[in-house]
Order: sequence, then C-alpha cells, then structure tokens
Amino acid sequence: MPPKLTTTTPSSFFPPGTPVEIGSHDAGFVGSWFAGTVLSSNRSKYSVQYETLVSDLDPSEPLCETLHVSQVRPVPPGETRGCFLVGDHVDAYWNDGWWEGEVTEDLGGGRYGVFFRVSEEQIEFGKEHLRLHRDWVSGKWVPPFEQQEVGKVSNAAGIVASGAKTTQEIFIKGTIVEVSSDEDGFRGAWFAASIVEAVEKDKFLVQYQNLRADDDSCFLREEIDTLHIRPYPPETLVVDRFNLFEEVDAYYNDGWWVGVISKVRVGSKYLVYFRDTDEEMEFEHSDLRPHQDWIDSKWVIASRALNF
Repeated sequence: MPPKLTTTTPSSFFPPGTPVEIGSHDAGFVGSWFAGTVLSSNRSKYSVQYETLVSDLDPSEPLCETLHVSQVRPVPPGETRGCFLVGDHVDAYWNDGWWEGEVTEDLGGGRYGVFFRVSEEQIEFGKEHLRLHRDWVSGKWVPPFEQQEVGKVSNAAGIVASGAKTTQEIFIKGTIVEVSSDEDGFRGAWFAASIVEAVEKDKFLVQYQNLRADDDSCFLREEIDTLHIRPYPPETLVVDRFNLFEEVDAYYNDGWWVGVISKVRVGSKYLVYFRDTDEEMEFEHSDLRPHQDWIDSKWVIASRALNF
C-alpha cells in the first residue's frame, strides 16, 4: 500500500521521497544547502536523509536528521547564466553543498573569485558551479526565477515557457533529476536521482535517491541517456483539489507513477487508475501531484480532465 499521511498539503509541503535542499544552523555551516530526500514529516518537522553527507557513526550510511520545516526547501529549478558580475550574491557548489557567497573577481574564461563571509575565504569557481542566491519565502523564490516571472502556466496550452538549453548545461554535477525506465513493471514511473558526472554526450551517471544496490550496500548508480532523464519538476505548481479524470503522478514504491483520478472521495482521498497495470489504488492528496511532461526543454502540464 502507498504511504499514508494525515497532514494537509500547504504550498511548501514535501511528501516522503521528495528531493529537497537542507539548510544548517550549525556554526560554520550557516548559509549552506545540501541535497537530500524527505523521509517523513509531521506538523513542524521533517526527517531527511542527506545525499552527500554521511553518518559519524557509520561512514557507509548517509546522514539522517530531523529538522524544523524552515530548514527544508525545494530544489531550485535549473538556471543557466552566461556570466556573473562582481557583487553578485551567489551560491557556489563546494564541499558537497551550495554555499552562500559574493562574486569579488571576474577572472576571465568563465571563472570567478567568490568570497565567503562565514569562513572569510576567497575561492575560484567556474560558472558551472555557481548560481544566483535565492531564498525560499512563503512558498516562492526571492528573487523569482525568470521562468516564474514570464513562464506562466497557460490553461489553454498547458505549457511553461523556458529557454532552450543543452543537456550539458541542464544536467551538471549535483543536479537533482528524475529518471525513468523501459523495464517491464516500471514504465510510467519516475525516480529521483542526482547527477554524478557526464559519461559522454547525452549520457550521464546518476545516483538514485531511494533505490539501493542489490546488496543494499549503497544507493544504486546507473548510466542513463537523455531519453530517460529530465529535470526535477518545479514545486511551484500547487493544486488544492484534484478533479475526476485528471492525470496525476502518485508517489508509490519510492517513485512517481502516472495515473488518472478515477474517483474523488471525502477527506482528501482519491482512487487512481494506472493504465499500464490495470490497477486502481487509493491515495492521500499529499501523495499526488499534477502530471507534467518534459518536452523540447519545456514543462507541459496535463489537461485537468482526461478520458480513459
């Protein structure tokens, strides 16, 4: 059976299995954000598992913590910048996380000097390891992403506008993505993973957030081509209620499976029909999300009313 939650779904609620970024209040770590996954939640706290940090007691196991909701936020949408300016407030990918700093030098060739006030250090970075600094405030990014400003969801066409980017620009090391499979029993499902490295053009080594190797010694790693990989869907699309026959993704068995609402029940519960397996299952509202497809570097929103 799918996981059951009794909480409602506010704009910043993250179901179990959701890739997130985790902030720290510890001395020396203020202003840093690390990739992780939500394990469980209650009214004011999340239990999370880090992707890159390991347990002090057992270095072979990922670090798990229970944190206040203010320390957990969605993974920012991918954004590519041609250049940065001196004075830009940025995050730099360093020591397995994103650290808040300021561009102090343009060194040429797409490389920049970044100063970190917390450690009082200046370090050189390539532009591929930098992003503009943003804060997650009341369910919105501040300052907003360009695609959130001009890329409104069209109710008629259902398309979120975004600039055309190459796969090498979108899928850089550490980027949270979703991965699909053509294997029997897994079609129509997307699993959270992160980019480990580019193997060759249009092919990447990924590490799954929830799927483990056969011997259970570590999280599963696979080489995936771009036909089976996409950015993690934006968290900005929030639905208070799903409609009958609406196409959705349901969180089940550590992944998101595409289905259709076949019955709306009382108490924020729904029956979801899965065409590939000819099955019908009950889900809480918090275990569902609107279905989207990544087509031609754009998010295409499914219609709110589909036929079987």
